[in-house]
Amino acid sequence: MRGRTLSAGIALAVFTGMTVTLAAQPATASPSAATTAARPIAASAAVLAAPDISVSNVQAHLTQFNSIASSNGGNRRAGSAGYTASLSYVKGKLQAAGYTVTEQYCSSCTYPSNNLIAEWPGGPTDQVVMFGAHLDGVSAGPGINDNGSGSATLLENALVLAAQNPTMTKKVRFAWWTDEEQGLNGSRFYVNSLNSTQRGYIKGYYNFDMVGSTNGGYFINRVSSTTAAPLKAYWDSLGLQPEENVEGQGRSDDYYFQQAGIPTSGYAAGASARKTSSQAAKWGGTANAAYDPCYHRSCDTTANVSATVLNRAADGVAYALWQLAVGGGTPTNDFSLAVSPTAITVARGASASATVSTATTSGSAQTVSLSASGAPSGVSVAFSPSSVTSGGSATVTLTASSSAATGTVTVTVTGTGSVTRTASLTLTVTGTGGCAGGQVVGNGGFESGTTPWTASSGVITNSSGQPARTGSYKAWLDGYGSTHTDTLSQSVTVPAGCASYTLSFWLHIDTAETTSSTAYDKLTVQVGSTTLATYSNLNAASGYTQRTFNVAGFAGQTVTLKFTGTEDSSLQTSFVIDDVTLQAS
Repeated sequence: MRGRTLSAGIALAVFTGMTVTLAAQPATASPSAATTAARPIAASAAVLAAPDISVSNVQAHLTQFNSIASSNGGNRRAGSAGYTASLSYVKGKLQAAGYTVTEQYCSSCTYPSNNLIAEWPGGPTDQVVMFGAHLDGVSAGPGINDNGSGSATLLENALVLAAQNPTMTKKVRFAWWTDEEQGLNGSRFYVNSLNSTQRGYIKGYYNFDMVGSTNGGYFINRVSSTTAAPLKAYWDSLGLQPEENVEGQGRSDDYYFQQAGIPTSGYAAGASARKTSSQAAKWGGTANAAYDPCYHRSCDTTANVSATVLNRAADGVAYALWQLAVGGGTPTNDFSLAVSPTAITVARGASASATVSTATTSGSAQTVSLSASGAPSGVSVAFSPSSVTSGGSATVTLTASSSAATGTVTVTVTGTGSVTRTASLTLTVTGTGGCAGGQVVGNGGFESGTTPWTASSGVITNSSGQPARTGSYKAWLDGYGSTHTDTLSQSVTVPAGCASYTLSFWLHIDTAETTSSTAYDKLTVQVGSTTLATYSNLNAASGYTQRTFNVAGFAGQTVTLKFTGTEDSSLQTSFVIDDVTLQAS
């Protein structure tokens, strides 16, 4: 959320021009992490039951945003590498789910960068319900509550809508805005880009800015308006008694939609304002303390998000979306899937477990078969039982062998029934089980033919034109005196848990080039996508020279060791390689 209020006045009148038909009360409220009020409210028979949004899936998106910030200077500010990577992450998920996704370049933004707009294919184009959140943060920190929380909530809702693929009565459009923190610039640019007809197609805009505050409240923009009715109805069903979002008025991306005459609403959990005693009495938390104690600070990380508040917002978005835009019919059988805890650590030679929980979210209970993917080499995954009836739970056990690959990975737990649902588990394997060690390059002296090497024709040879260092065979790349490229490669598995990792090979370079300054012909040495060294005709010398590299960074990985020789149109250079080893110890 933007840090200061806009100078322009804000119209507080209730918009009555929204032509959607709203059910008066919510369907079944989704489970939350805290006890909720009784739920006697009946659902409209004409509207499908809204799905339960997995808060663990929303949290997994937040983990990705946090990781992106950590890898890009600690923030996701508009126009930064962190923002661009965040946009790419969201865009990739949406495209894979079947959305029509466009990027809109905001040339007038303080930090010129892109809005991201995604539309689901169903529904009439002149009846649009729009859900938005700003994707950027401030430069002080990773911006996980502000506003990874709103962005992740909308992303998971979009993915669930795509997975269920219901009949649509309205066109649903999602937006992730840039440059909000500098003055709502991305959303303003978008609204200004619409002509009057296009604005008229938008029957409601819903904004979600900071929906996971740790000392959070339950606030709704224009809480008494017709537009807000589905959002309020869901929270009313939980006994939350939501209030008007006074703190956020004019400070987030709904402002310019409202100024353009488009009905608006949205959820918020509060920023730097302080929770009152009466709010603490009905919502819990700490009175006279900020709703978000890490607002616009470096501590706005994944630890700065309340799972309970986030869950209630995510499920409320789903309820509103289904009320506003999903057609009626018989509810399909559906279920939710969650893993707890969402992160575990296991040492080599040991096991660790988590609980996989399911719940029937619509229709009837069904049999759900459980599986997992993404476990690293040497880690086995077992479920007990391997299938459950939705509403039941199972134990997932991850066992690491003594040579399991160390590091942190995401394991995807999949439940398969009449539909497929997934949840993410972060697994860290520690290297306490010892080092498998050894020499992992096969046929490094080339005396056993070409296996397991993949090489250009004639590279592995016993030709007398260039001598081997030992034995009769070597790898001879280039040496033609004309434009030519030779390659030599092998896939190697680098064991984990060792103290040292040394790649070694002997190289002889022979050339007819006479220059002492220009590298005409080159040999590139790579492990995976990393270039370790490049040699050229300038490195020519009599006899072989041993070349060694520390490749500890590839421990626990299977990578390709590759040599590529390129030669220009005249004057030969020969790159002759022998006795290749990769020793782990």
